[in-house]
Amino acid sequence: MSDLPHEDDQPDPLDSFEEIIAEETTRDPDLAVIEAGSRTLRTQGGAPHADVPGRPDDPEVDRALRLVETELAGRWGETKLEPSVSRISALMDVLGEPQRSYPSIHITGTNGKTSTARMIEALLGAFELRTGRYTSPHVQSITERISLDGAPITAERFIETYQDIKPYVEMVDSAQEYRLSFFEVLTGMAYAAFADAPVDVAVVEVGMGGSWDATNVIDGDVAVVTPIDLDHTDRLGGTHAEIATEKSGIIKQDATVILAQQPVDAAQVLLKKAVEVDATVAREGLEFGVVARQVAVGGQLLTLRGLGGEYPEVYLPLHGAHQAHNAAVALAAVEAFFGVGAQRAEPLDVDTVRKAFAAVTSPGRLETVRRSPTVVLDAAHNPAGAAATAEAVREAFDFTRLIGVVGASGDKNVRGLLEAFEPIFAEVVVTQNSSHRAMDADALAAIAVEVFGEERVQVEPRLPDALEAAITLAEEEGEFAGGGVLVTGSVITVGEARLLLGKG
Repeated sequence: MSDLPHEDDQPDPLDSFEEIIAEETTRDPDLAVIEAGSRTLRTQGGAPHADVPGRPDDPEVDRALRLVETELAGRWGETKLEPSVSRISALMDVLGEPQRSYPSIHITGTNGKTSTARMIEALLGAFELRTGRYTSPHVQSITERISLDGAPITAERFIETYQDIKPYVEMVDSAQEYRLSFFEVLTGMAYAAFADAPVDVAVVEVGMGGSWDATNVIDGDVAVVTPIDLDHTDRLGGTHAEIATEKSGIIKQDATVILAQQPVDAAQVLLKKAVEVDATVAREGLEFGVVARQVAVGGQLLTLRGLGGEYPEVYLPLHGAHQAHNAAVALAAVEAFFGVGAQRAEPLDVDTVRKAFAAVTSPGRLETVRRSPTVVLDAAHNPAGAAATAEAVREAFDFTRLIGVVGASGDKNVRGLLEAFEPIFAEVVVTQNSSHRAMDADALAAIAVEVFGEERVQVEPRLPDALEAAITLAEEEGEFAGGGVLVTGSVITVGEARLLLGKG
């Protein structure tokens, strides 16, 4: 990794941006008809650090939190999707529509949603707005899912919020064919907590999809669509277009839509929906984008092109080109929220933007949790995410021998995930996490042997044993030889490894 680059080393921003535009316009000419009917944005012109919380120190609070967790776990799991928002709408009704008491930014997509949400939250906080953020799944603690002012709510507040809405949840349960699900109750808790705070703006990540997602009882002033790829195909559809159709459901009448770079067929669906609801569209590579980026110590230095102009020398303490693109999307979303490109032409204050991005964290996303040997955690769980992580590892780390620890969910494209990591893993230790959704370690090993060859695969069903085995293999290179370990495959695997390695 290099030090922060000198200004003289930077390419000309305008030349770089023209290259981006050229690359992004090689798409189906039929899209021109759709785009002609949609308004587009173009002008010429941080949240506090919070780590992932651990268990409460107070035994009584810990017991109360475990009771809430047990009650929530007794409901439908969040991967069980019923195509209806009737139950969550009924809950919002009896709660007095708390989600209508603040404006919101709604985020969907396949990969990058949580990191983008955290960046948006940091930017809004730096501009002195009180924020509420709702993201999923959690890395270690369920309380991570609901944040106020950039920090997860306390266990005490989480318990109190649950107890406050519990009678209304039970009222809705009794009137519906099916009880509210785990995710629906958490969504109700988040919206109630934000109204109670109160927040100036909510940053809300969908759980899955869009149209029928429990979060979709808000009317986001800004709708953000991160890159769409093939994931949850059994629930959302088997093509980019089908998945985009479901995710386009968060685009509401007269909203502003921020589109990350998309496959052509997904872009066509999203733009068509924007036309139907008279939404204003800003597209990465056209109205905004990453002009320049250079690897720097602990992250990267960016020049971003926003809706209102250039933002040079933005330091982002996260690795990978995918995080730079997330940053561009987040910046455009916040600009749109403040009316840049519509009501006002001037950009946001660049120093405030720099301060916000410099404070961004995203636990479990290429997060270094140990040195000598270096152990990195990344929650990639599908082929597209794994490919982005693999490329970022090549760019940001100087590993001479990298050992993978992979524990995946059984409903994922595990072969595609392993194939994305194969070029960077010298060996892989396959394991399984504690979730009921975890793929059996032996079944995972059978696929890994086909991808890596038998001599490069080791099986350790218990995650603690897998970590120990991988660290031992990395240490064979010697203390200063550049061996490392990447733990990946699932957010749950990463969260459990994080705890085992002393974080949180």
